[in-house]
Amino acid sequence: MLKHFRTMSSVALLMMVFVSCKKEAVNETQQLEVTDEVVASISKLGFSTHNIMAAEGGYVVEGDIFIPSNELNRSLTGAIVRVGESEQYRTTNLVTGLPRVITVSVDSKLSSKYVTATDAALARYNAQNLTITFQRVASGGNIVLKSSPRNAQYLASAGFPTAQGNPHNSVLINNWYMDRNGWDGGTLVSVIAHEFGHCIGFRHTDYMDRSYSCGGGTANEGASTVGAVHIPGTPTTADPNSWMLACIGNGVDRPFNANDRTALSYLY
Repeated sequence: MLKHFRTMSSVALLMMVFVSCKKEAVNETQQLEVTDEVVASISKLGFSTHNIMAAEGGYVVEGDIFIPSNELNRSLTGAIVRVGESEQYRTTNLVTGLPRVITVSVDSKLSSKYVTATDAALARYNAQNLTITFQRVASGGNIVLKSSPRNAQYLASAGFPTAQGNPHNSVLINNWYMDRNGWDGGTLVSVIAHEFGHCIGFRHTDYMDRSYSCGGGTANEGASTVGAVHIPGTPTTADPNSWMLACIGNGVDRPFNANDRTALSYLY
């Protein structure tokens, strides 16, 4: 069963069959409005304007990417990293101050399986001998894994690094949905590793066409203003197993493939 890192109801887009990595879809406090000005700003930043969702303090785009409202008018300069035809993309902002240890904590309200899965996800990164390493701490991590609101319409969510070069500070996990539907093991590890990928600056591998991993019609997420850089030695064909594909099925495990490792080494 394919999930789009975002939960939906069981009728639209395979409802509850696809789950996209959405950010805070339903704001429980103060809801912003998706105005024409907001849409224009998001488009200018190079993000899809399809199904923009207001969340506390910003907006969710492309199924799982949180943009703070104060970032809407920021000019982007930089490059996108591509791996093959379904390419590996990065954001303009990356984690800086390298080499660097990024601490991660798991909220005590989450069960032990999320601690175990987080440790496994961090081990995948640390095995790559990058200039960033991850270390789990008891509390107060640079990135905190915590439960989403109970009525969240996403499977998991995370944002991009800050302009100051820090990783995004949280991953929200829809444990309410995952526990009810048996998301566990390598799939849970892959979902958490995927969200950490966003936190350090990776976009979806199939950014230019999410139908590649999600099925359905072509879903080009829009032209970007930040350019593109092809990584030498990577293929020019599609990449079916990347850990940063937009959709994943329950029971699927996606450790880093060769192209993912090349992209990680290129950036870090």
